[in-house]
Amino acid sequence: MSVTLSDTSTWLPLDGLAPGFDANKAPLTADLAGRTVTLVDDRGTRIVHRFGEARVEWEYGPGEGDPIPPTTGADDYEAFRVDDGLYFAQFHHEYDPNEAVSLVIDLTNGRALSVIQAIGGDFPGNTAVKQLFVPSRLEGVEATGPEPAPTTSLIGRRVLWVYSAEHAYEHVYLSPDWYTWQCLAGPEKGLADTDENSVWQIRPGIYVFAWREKVIPCASVTIADHRDQRNIRSHGVLFGLDESGEVPTHFTFGAHGRLLSNTVHPAAYDPAGA
Repeated sequence: MSVTLSDTSTWLPLDGLAPGFDANKAPLTADLAGRTVTLVDDRGTRIVHRFGEARVEWEYGPGEGDPIPPTTGADDYEAFRVDDGLYFAQFHHEYDPNEAVSLVIDLTNGRALSVIQAIGGDFPGNTAVKQLFVPSRLEGVEATGPEPAPTTSLIGRRVLWVYSAEHAYEHVYLSPDWYTWQCLAGPEKGLADTDENSVWQIRPGIYVFAWREKVIPCASVTIADHRDQRNIRSHGVLFGLDESGEVPTHFTFGAHGRLLSNTVHPAAYDPAGA
């Protein structure tokens, strides 16, 4: 089926994008293997992760006001090294294939951010895949510096992202809630849309950027190091439904980026203050 730019029914499904899209994915790291990482959030919810070479065993203990029941499980995982002591881990739940988890683990600063993605479910929002963001502390590690928090730092930037020799997109970060993407090369070339996004600062210049698409039933969580704006590096995961609209699809990728331009709005019209 050919793609018609103005007919969203012809746009590629998530699994149609996957072949070759992950060419610029960073090598996986085994640095977490043998570690037990325990997250504790402000509700007192406690999640223990025991990382092996390729599997993570986890135990979920809800705190006060957390409606999720106690749960245990084990999943395959992939982990990427983002910076010294900073890791990005991905796993797709086997017990519930409609849910996937992205973990940002800062072993140096004793901080973490969990992003839970769910197809349907009770999370806020109207997109097919919804996301929940939960900052936490690492048990047994002194927490230093600010905890992960939403940020407006990317607003106004236009960034080129190259995922492979065939796949390239640009992002324009519009406001705390919206960004525009345009495909510059690849099977979606010429397509563009504006979708919901969330941005969290992990360390100065290092951000989690997550988006939720309204046309294709998918969402993504990425982490990107913007400290050298000519040489930005990102790691990410896409999660959603395949062409049938019934089977969950989950795969990781990576990209090299560079800043193309930066718009500075007059204070009275600054989207960051909206």
